[in-house]
Amino acid sequence: MLPNFTKALLSIFVAWPAAAQSQTFDKITVKPARSAEHSQMRVQVLPNGDFIASAVAVVTLISYAYDVPANPSPRLSALPDWTVRERYDIEAKAPAKAIFFGLPDRELRSRLQQMLRRLLADRFGLAMQVRYKTMSVYALTVAKDGPKLQRSGTTDCILDSARQGCHSFVSGFGHPLNANAIDMDDLAHYIANWTDLPVLNRTELNGLFSVDTEGWLPMRLPPPPPNTAQRPNPFAGLPTIFTVLGGLGLELRRQDAVLPVYTVKSIERPSTN
Repeated sequence: MLPNFTKALLSIFVAWPAAAQSQTFDKITVKPARSAEHSQMRVQVLPNGDFIASAVAVVTLISYAYDVPANPSPRLSALPDWTVRERYDIEAKAPAKAIFFGLPDRELRSRLQQMLRRLLADRFGLAMQVRYKTMSVYALTVAKDGPKLQRSGTTDCILDSARQGCHSFVSGFGHPLNANAIDMDDLAHYIANWTDLPVLNRTELNGLFSVDTEGWLPMRLPPPPPNTAQRPNPFAGLPTIFTVLGGLGLELRRQDAVLPVYTVKSIERPSTN
């Protein structure tokens, strides 16, 4: 949970504490993707902690590593076009016991984020500047009548973006909440790609859940291409995210929070191997 002890703006370069420095991949291979098709994208972490990504865009790695939306967001400065358009195949060998089943979900997530941040710094030259800013957010909470969520049949799971994987959502019209095994942090991170404010998990619900809802009306749409007329909203007629979450016994409450805002100081295409 982010500290809430200050309203001031802080500006510091991301520094790696000693504990985080030990959480690095032993060997990393980066190559241009054999397939540039988005449908071929898959990111997974094996039981021994090894990281494998196929046809992954750099923005996807940054989104997970820094817990920011992959879509344009006021929490992350603009990225070069190639970080969204170009795709890579990545294999990274984890040191023994860096990541393993049995760790609490948030500890697993934190360790993997640390290791991905180091991967991005070492192989893509990513340097971030971070400042903390007070801003309006949506707190994802449990509704007064309690949650209406189905527990997942999956228990041992680190990360796999395959259709029946874990900690990931299946894409569809209106971004339905369709997933086999996600936790509430995953849900907050996913919907924040299309809400008008950042989303924070404040449910205090633990474990993995299966969800399957209809699509919903995004609060943010990408701008139209240059020199083109504004087209009708293709999602008009879909329910709001408030309605969809209400069906799960969840709700969004507007409040203020202190969140990190990241500015990319440098990033470059990797030297492949």
